[in-house]
This record gives sequence, C-alpha cells and structure tokens, in this order.
Amino acid sequence: MKKSITLGLIIGMIIIAYSCKKNSDIPTTNSTVYLDLPTTVAKYYPAAGDTVNNIATLGRVMFYDTHLSVNNAVSCGSCHKQQFAFADNVAFSSGYQNRPILRNSPPIQNLLTSQGVVFTNFVNSTIVFNDNSKLFWDGREVNVQNLVSRPIDNHIEMGMSDMSVLPQKLSGLYYYPALFTAAYGSTEITADKISNAIATFIASINATHTRFDNAIGNNVLLGSAFNLNLLTAVEQRGYNLFMTKYNCGNCHHIVSNSYNDSTAFMDTGLDPVYSDNGRGAITGNAADNGKFKVPSLHNVALTAPYMHDGRFKTLDEVLDHYSHGIQNSPNLNINLKDSLTLRPLQMNISSDEKASIIAFLNTFTDNQMISDPKFSNPFKVK
Repeated sequence: MKKSITLGLIIGMIIIAYSCKKNSDIPTTNSTVYLDLPTTVAKYYPAAGDTVNNIATLGRVMFYDTHLSVNNAVSCGSCHKQQFAFADNVAFSSGYQNRPILRNSPPIQNLLTSQGVVFTNFVNSTIVFNDNSKLFWDGREVNVQNLVSRPIDNHIEMGMSDMSVLPQKLSGLYYYPALFTAAYGSTEITADKISNAIATFIASINATHTRFDNAIGNNVLLGSAFNLNLLTAVEQRGYNLFMTKYNCGNCHHIVSNSYNDSTAFMDTGLDPVYSDNGRGAITGNAADNGKFKVPSLHNVALTAPYMHDGRFKTLDEVLDHYSHGIQNSPNLNINLKDSLTLRPLQMNISSDEKASIIAFLNTFTDNQMISDPKFSNPFKVK
C-alpha cells in the first residue's frame, strides 16, 4: 500500500509538471499534451509485485514516446497501434523521415505464448527473457529485449545511430527520473533498462479474451474439450473448413498456438520469383528463401493488410490467394501443392465457404485488449 501511495504522489507530480512544461519537451507541437498515468500501480502482471509492474509502466511511456526517434517524429506506437492489435493499418509504415519501412508492421501481442515462450520467470523483480523466440517476419531476433532496439537504431524506422546515445537524450526529459526510480530504484538511465522496460511492457500484451479462447477453455493443452456450441453455426462451419477440408490448421496451430522450427516459416506461394528472401536472408540457406513467419490468428480481423508486404487488403483477398492464386515458387510449402502433380493447389474456395471461414476468424478478436487503458498511449491532449 505504501508503494502504491508513493507511486501515486510521484505520478501526480509528473502530471502536474508535464502539463506546465515547455512545448519543446513534449512529443507533439500541442502545448496541452500531458502524461496521464494512474495513481496506483497498473497490473500488467497480476502475479508479480509492484516493481515489475512499474517497469512495465515505464515501458509503456517509452513505447509511445517520440523522443526515442532521432528527430522526435515517431514512436514504437506509431507503427504498432492498439486498435489494430498493435499492427498497422497500412502496407508499409512510415519511419522518422516519412520514408516507408521495408515490410508490413506485424502485431506484437501474445509474445508469451505464440512463436515460443519469451521469458522464464521473475528474477530480482525483473523479467528474464529467453533466447528461444523467432521474432520479426524473418526470425532474425530471438530475444524480445533485443527486438526492442532493432527499430530504434534502424536507419529508416527511428534513426538513432546507436542505442548508447539514447540514455543521455532521455535524461533531459523531466518525467523519466521518477519513472526510472519507481521501476529500477535509481534515476540512472541505461540502454539495457530502456530495452528491458519496453520489452516488459510489450510482453504483457495478451489477446486471450476472445470467443475462440472461451470455446477451447483455459486448459485445452491438458485435454479439455473444444466446446463448439459456443460458436454460431456459421462459425462452426468455418472452423471445420479451416481445420479439415482446407487444412489451414497444418500451419496455423490454433489450439496450441505454438510453432516449431520446421513449421515456423513458410513459403506460401506469393511470387514465382522472390523479391524478398525472407528467412533465407538470415540463414543463408537457399531452401529458406521466400519463407516468412507464420503469424498468430489472434485479432487477425484487425491486422489488415496481410502478408509480409501487406499486399492483401482484406481476409477475402487472402482466401482468394489460397483459393486460386498460389504461385509455383521455388520453396512452396508441400501442403500447398497437389499431392499427385506437385503443382500449386487450386482450392477453389466458394464465396459461401469464404464467408464461413472469415466468420470463424472473427472469433479470434479480443475487444478487451484493443481498448484496455493500460496498453493505451499515455500522452493525452486536453
């Protein structure tokens, strides 16, 4: 209780000071911007103590702070927007110089459960992240804490020449001393703390309050039944089409939501000749060319446009691709080939079937996550 009161006083002082601070020190040209944080500790990790949750709060502020870019133009939240499940609603987001980045911004949700567990446990009131994930479209990063620094020092995205110069820049912003003290017990800002705090925040973003999750139950991995009766007749038909007739579940492991190395990256026949080698550019193995990470389906209805290059504007267009648009690319996944001719499958999904599949995919939408205040932009305009 004492910690919560102390944090409340600290945050209150920040809010008062922030609303009075000169225009050049806030990530906007509007002088009415202020930092709106709760006076009690937000529960990003209910099982953890105040310190871990204060670290996540600090991470939230930095996630949305444009000062992390070289010219104060963009933040992490500029490309990863809460209302779109922390993806972006354009094919290519714009970097700090308004130049488009090279791939579509993927959603950053369910990092704890999809594509590998990203942390083990709480140690000394911080989160220890494991090196067993494969992050980004090409899997080039294996640790979520390191993932954070990649866009910041990217020459197109946020443009910082070196993460080591960021602590000095942030130390000039009056609202960080109190936040770093609450999180790490000191006003000292380091690159490692910056990465750890933002990673702690984004690792807490989970989409689990969906109708699909309600249907499979909390203990599905322990053998509990999938209660299809919680879905409508159309959604049930879509589920059956997805899992059986068209075997989409072979790549999208929707129940376990986990992926192993052999199925984490797929060539889905987008182009007969690759303009982007994807995973192959990381591994140097020609057999990996044209392969990209298989995304989670949670909130898939919100994350358009689709594919690594955002080429498909709607789920209907995605299904059109699998219906009759699969190209005979060099590393086309075997499940997308005719078993006799080894040519690309022609699934010929009917309009009615597409509607049913899309209805099923909509059961993965978590409206609670996309409106949860603790994940929102804390920089507000009066």
